[in-house]
Amino acid sequence: MVVFPVLKLGTLTLRTLAKPIANRLKKDAGLHPKFRQFILNIAQAHHRFSTTMQRRVYGRSTEIEIRPLDEERAIQSASDILGEVFLFSVAGLAVIYEVQRNSRAEARKEELRKQEQEASKKKDEAFATEVENLKLRLEKLERRSFLDTFKFWNAKEKQAL
Repeated sequence: MVVFPVLKLGTLTLRTLAKPIANRLKKDAGLHPKFRQFILNIAQAHHRFSTTMQRRVYGRSTEIEIRPLDEERAIQSASDILGEVFLFSVAGLAVIYEVQRNSRAEARKEELRKQEQEASKKKDEAFATEVENLKLRLEKLERRSFLDTFKFWNAKEKQAL
């Protein structure tokens, strides 16, 4: 089946092409003022969350105030997050597409199997009807043969008299 390797190659190509796009997004993320503020907020929230989780894992107090990242590190962090989210989204969409494609193929196979079963049932019914007809014909022939034999013996008796 040639489609399978070609499709896999296509998804791999898509992921490979997504990496430069993600890098471009990382590079241009901080240029637009509103978007820059948006990603700064995301980066600071991510920093607070990850620092709190790390402190909990190491058994340290989480009641302390977490200092915000400086603007440059926050933009770099947000750019990295944005690039990873983009790559993850592309990979996720590729997986969803692959699953849907496989389920459609399975549905087609199931439909074909049902059609084959239906055709087999019809063929079996036709054979059963044919067998029944042949049995009836055989019975008629046997009766006729018996009657012909009886007539033959009856005719011989009449000739003998």
